[in-house]
Amino acid sequence: MYVKALLIREAVFMALQAKLETKLSKTYPPKATIDDTYSGKDITFVTNEHGEPITLFIGKRQQDGAILGERYVRRIVRKPDSNDILKSHWELKGKVSRK
Repeated sequence: MYVKALLIREAVFMALQAKLETKLSKTYPPKATIDDTYSGKDITFVTNEHGEPITLFIGKRQQDGAILGERYVRRIVRKPDSNDILKSHWELKGKVSRK
């Protein structure tokens, strides 16, 4: 049972489409929150001090601006003594909802 849940989570983990990852690999204003849409879904992402998206909310935007859906966090590994990205990946953190 545990393995099945883990495999389902891994499948969801890999659910970010290549076009969305390309959009999120661009540089934006530092420490900003950006609202946008992608493939019929609402997205909001937060950037770090380098302008790289590090938190992504994807789903349906509510009247108060919050998104009901999923939250992803980006893990970034940098080259030694540099701000250049060596590698990064998006990790699914779970559902986002308000009660």
